[in-house]
Amino acid sequence: MRPKLTVGAGLAAGVALLLVAPQARAHHAFAAEFDANKPVKFVDATVTKVELINPHSWIHVDVKQPDGTVENWAIEAGSPNILLRRGITKDTLKIGQKIEVEGYQSKDGSHRANGRDLKLPNGQQLFLGSSGPEGAPYEVQRPGVDVAPGK
Repeated sequence: MRPKLTVGAGLAAGVALLLVAPQARAHHAFAAEFDANKPVKFVDATVTKVELINPHSWIHVDVKQPDGTVENWAIEAGSPNILLRRGITKDTLKIGQKIEVEGYQSKDGSHRANGRDLKLPNGQQLFLGSSGPEGAPYEVQRPGVDVAPGK
């Protein structure tokens, strides 16, 4: 006996697919958007906006160029949960704060980068959750927490 698909079940499946599709599109592999051969490092970036959202958080920074112009860059980071596990909370980054950030530029050459490392004004280094070619150093990098392999 072959099961029959009712109109209600088909409609429910269609609605579920429509709801999931944007999330599936939003999540991507590093190599789909970013270029491992285009590293970027901003030594004196000024935080302009922080978006702790799923599936990827974004840190927006102003970067002063050698000619005096200012470029606004969007730095992709891990999800809020991943950042929290790495010591980054909603209070870690403040608008106007100077930070150092490293990552990899987008393939299309726009002012977007996949973030890897973040250095705060107090010298604290944090991992942004990049899915870049180097991978994660350790899962947690909070002061006083030893997470080195084998410990």
